[in-house]
Amino acid sequence: MKEQTYISVNRLLLYRDFERQQLLDRLCSIVNGYERAAEHPVEREKMIGELYACAHELLELAAGHGFEGNLWHHFLTYLLANHENAFSMACEIVGEIQGSLNQAADHDFEIFMQLYRVDFDLVEQSLGVRCFAEIGDFENVDSDRKLFNRRIRDRIGDLTVKLANAGTVQEFHRHLVSFYKDFGVGKFGLHKAFSVRNINGDVHIVPITNVSHIHFDDLVGYELQKKKLRENTDAFVQGKKANNCLLFGDAGTGKSSSVKALLNEYYDRGLRMIEVYKHQFQDLPRIIAQLKNRNYYFIIYMDDLSFEEFEVEYKYLKAVIEGSLEKKPDNVLIYATSNRGHLVREKFSDKEGRRDDLHASDTVQEKLSLVSRFGVTIFFVAPDKKEFQNIVDILAQRSQLPIDRETLLEEANKWELSHGGLSGRTAQQFINYLLGQQ
Repeated sequence: MKEQTYISVNRLLLYRDFERQQLLDRLCSIVNGYERAAEHPVEREKMIGELYACAHELLELAAGHGFEGNLWHHFLTYLLANHENAFSMACEIVGEIQGSLNQAADHDFEIFMQLYRVDFDLVEQSLGVRCFAEIGDFENVDSDRKLFNRRIRDRIGDLTVKLANAGTVQEFHRHLVSFYKDFGVGKFGLHKAFSVRNINGDVHIVPITNVSHIHFDDLVGYELQKKKLRENTDAFVQGKKANNCLLFGDAGTGKSSSVKALLNEYYDRGLRMIEVYKHQFQDLPRIIAQLKNRNYYFIIYMDDLSFEEFEVEYKYLKAVIEGSLEKKPDNVLIYATSNRGHLVREKFSDKEGRRDDLHASDTVQEKLSLVSRFGVTIFFVAPDKKEFQNIVDILAQRSQLPIDRETLLEEANKWELSHGGLSGRTAQQFINYLLGQQ
């Protein structure tokens, strides 16, 4: 019987401490110890149980990411594509690099090539089980269902085939360098949007796997606003000077949708988006510190931004935008949406002055200064009746609703009176209602 090569992932230099390190260690332990375990009934049963448990984890990984074919190979590629280390991050920026890091990487690639060559048929024959048959040639669920990100699946799948068929370390090396340069490495390379979590005092930027697929063509009207927003973002992803941007105005007019549309339009040019909430503003310096040396353009996105009189989080934001000693990196901008033009709530008492406030004008300026730090401000106003009806008409045509225009507009007028008034959001909700009735 053919023998497996003993593999020690403990000897890896750069590619260590993977997100799924435990699963890798367990599978390698099976590959290295199945022959000895097969000779001892108790050990054999333990190893069979462990083999099935690992197969379960690989199946869950495949279901979540849409992997097909050899799931062991996809798992290895997934580890390599997501691992941020000195070599992979340097290749992300410049492609092929010079120096000793190449030798360290090639040392690790030799070990990974051994991992790609592992034959689990030998493991199962020795243990007398058959659970990895599906793992070696897996067929996933209907690819049209939105259970996973197909773009990530396809990129990992293409790289898997190349790495599994690489005949030399040099070929393996070239494929990975090309992948890092073209698509990036880790979560920023594979995902579009992110949220922020504070776990045990540490700030983590976490991928959002289910992103809204909104495009500018989906937004009816507001052509001047969309043009201004795109021009600023276009300059940003070209590495030119660009401004922080505030989208403000009436509710339901497409401010948030416009920002989301940017992500889908400029993702392939390196744009990434990180959503941050008010209570996380104190973490902004630590968030930005994780972004400044990456080969991407990051928009820190703040939706529905406003502050009450007693809230002071806006002071953290002011300092980050323009005011702290450390310069904000050129690859980071802040985009915010708000229903308030001045963001911070103002009262007549601010302008009239209070007896206990000797410098009332300073209070007003303190609150207005935040808006002035956004170089681009874009106003979204609610549509009038005619514009609202035009939005409804266009959305109905796109949805191919079988209803005459006169009836459509008559029902739309009734709908907006009891559902939030004239806005693009109300129009879309009305169309959704009609579609739901079919």
